[in-house]
Amino acid sequence: MDYMTLKEASERWGVTPRRINYYCAAGRIPGAVKMGTVWLIPKKAQKPIDGRTKQGRALKHE
Repeated sequence: MDYMTLKEASERWGVTPRRINYYCAAGRIPGAVKMGTVWLIPKKAQKPIDGRTKQGRALKHE
């Protein structure tokens, strides 16, 4: 399986690496694994819905 780093995922999804770190730690990205101090995210992973925004909350409750 191919993996990408936090930096690569942040460029692809348009969010900060820190936000992706939160997603990984919370288990919101399926298949993400931590190797030492680095999170590895599957290249085919989809960006989780951001529950902090109105649109994210509306989609979450549908």
